[in-house]
Amino acid sequence: MTSQPSGRPLRIVIGAVMYPPDVNGAASFGHRLATGLAARGHDVHVICHAADRRTHTAVEDGVTVHRVGSYATPVHPTARMCSPWRASSEARRLLAEIRPDVVHVQSHFFIGRGVINAARRMNIPLVATNHFMPENIFGYLPIPGALKSVTAKVLWRNLVKHYRKAATVTAPTPRAVRLLQENGFDKRALPISCGIDIDRYRSAAAEHREQHPCPEVRTVLFVGRLDEEKHVEDLLRAMSLLRTDVSTRLEIVGDGSRKESLEQLAAELGIADRVCFAGFVDDEELLAAYARADVFCMPSIAELQSLATMEAMSARTAVVLANAMALPHLVRPGNNGWLYPPGDVHALAKAIDEIVSDRATVDSMGAFSEQIIAEAHDIDAVLARFESVYRHLIDPGRADDPVEIHTEMAS
Repeated sequence: MTSQPSGRPLRIVIGAVMYPPDVNGAASFGHRLATGLAARGHDVHVICHAADRRTHTAVEDGVTVHRVGSYATPVHPTARMCSPWRASSEARRLLAEIRPDVVHVQSHFFIGRGVINAARRMNIPLVATNHFMPENIFGYLPIPGALKSVTAKVLWRNLVKHYRKAATVTAPTPRAVRLLQENGFDKRALPISCGIDIDRYRSAAAEHREQHPCPEVRTVLFVGRLDEEKHVEDLLRAMSLLRTDVSTRLEIVGDGSRKESLEQLAAELGIADRVCFAGFVDDEELLAAYARADVFCMPSIAELQSLATMEAMSARTAVVLANAMALPHLVRPGNNGWLYPPGDVHALAKAIDEIVSDRATVDSMGAFSEQIIAEAHDIDAVLARFESVYRHLIDPGRADDPVEIHTEMAS
């Protein structure tokens, strides 16, 4: 149950390019942050892109959502954009109308940039959280491999330029903070988890286990976009190399640019009958997928935290993760799962084999996964941490320095 905050209720604006019904980690976090803060008694407004060219406002899940008219882009089926002048004018108009105590942006693109500049111009305390890596968009842009490094530097430089305007910058993990620093961000940044509503996933998994206490078939699960940086093809190849005598299936939840080629690869590998491509699913179906999973695998090389992995862990699922970017912070090798070298499908197959072959290992590693999330990523604690950041910016003399408050997040 969400606890109540100390101090007066705040009026908070969250600026987000992506917000539900968009489906991705940043959109999910924006929604979880907004609704969580509203449940704690704050007046929360979200400024985000609309799904069409019409600007409109509505109350959604206790949050006032202002959707700014936008245009489809040719590079991504759901990503949308708005012109710089529209982003600027709409952001200024909305902030003048809302008069927030603090603004918290989730992106430096399009409407996010408009909100950043408007907040800075109006002297409103500004917090910025980074969810961006250039690798997340390379699969949608026709950039030759030789130019990706240069393009990445340009994209990072652009992000740093705009995030330097914020009074406080956060990223989901210590590794994500270091990534900012490695790419030129020279101000202080705080590692604050995106957080998980643990009980939601834990209770669904417990109910499933009561109904199906010892399933004969082990299920390996992937949840995420089926795009280049996720490297789902490695997981398919590993599934074809499993040596365990236990029947094992793979469930893939999500959609993206690589779905058709991945389905074709599964057929070529002779494992199509053991792979389920579920596509996008609703919340209840996603909870059910986590609940029946024995092992969650994330082969991606571009995760700043991986909410999907954390959701699976909350459902008491063992994990096998690529030893890349921020994923290692979710693994205690041998206790809740294994890391493997990115791209090494034989190592990936071996790690899956070692878990699924023994029910006791599946159960003990799953319990350890849940413990890891409960200790450092509970959403109520995350909301309290962001509140402390907001209050310190609004009134530094009466609120504790968030650096001291968030020291434990660096572990």
